[in-house]
Amino acid sequence: MRVTTIFCQLMAFALILILILALIACSPTLNWREVRPEGTALSLLLPCKPDKAEKQVPLGGKPTALRMLGCDAGGLTFAISAADVGDAAQVPVILLAWQQLTLANMNAAKADSTQALKLAGAPSAPAVWVKANGQRADGAPVVGHAAYFAQGATVFQAVIYGADVKPDVAETYFSGIKFE
Repeated sequence: MRVTTIFCQLMAFALILILILALIACSPTLNWREVRPEGTALSLLLPCKPDKAEKQVPLGGKPTALRMLGCDAGGLTFAISAADVGDAAQVPVILLAWQQLTLANMNAAKADSTQALKLAGAPSAPAVWVKANGQRADGAPVVGHAAYFAQGATVFQAVIYGADVKPDVAETYFSGIKFE
């Protein structure tokens, strides 16, 4: 009788352990959710709850408020940045300068590839998706994927940074960007 009780307790413990492990396995690393950057008609998917930040940066030769949402998940950093530059005519120049600055900041001599990015809701400037390999400030390798686009006088940058950005993760992120 005692052996049966011990066996039942061990089986119950094993069952509880299996259930706990199954729940852990079901917790996705990338828990995609829709977010809408404040003051824009944009929505996109982020794989984690984003933090918000705002800082003044020189865009188009003048201090401009840059609003950011970003988070880290699965060893990757995801972020969306937006700034109203006040003059839609300056958008192409600003987007190109932003792209070059990003490549310089990640110590990438040039983009590995650049392609058009189709966004739902027709942004006012053509969207471009840039991929590059570079280095972090500490010398560690980094892969960067960045999209640059605009709606009116508001410019946007959507990025993923990490040691290894899987194609399906990048595709989910960038295909989820749309204007309402």
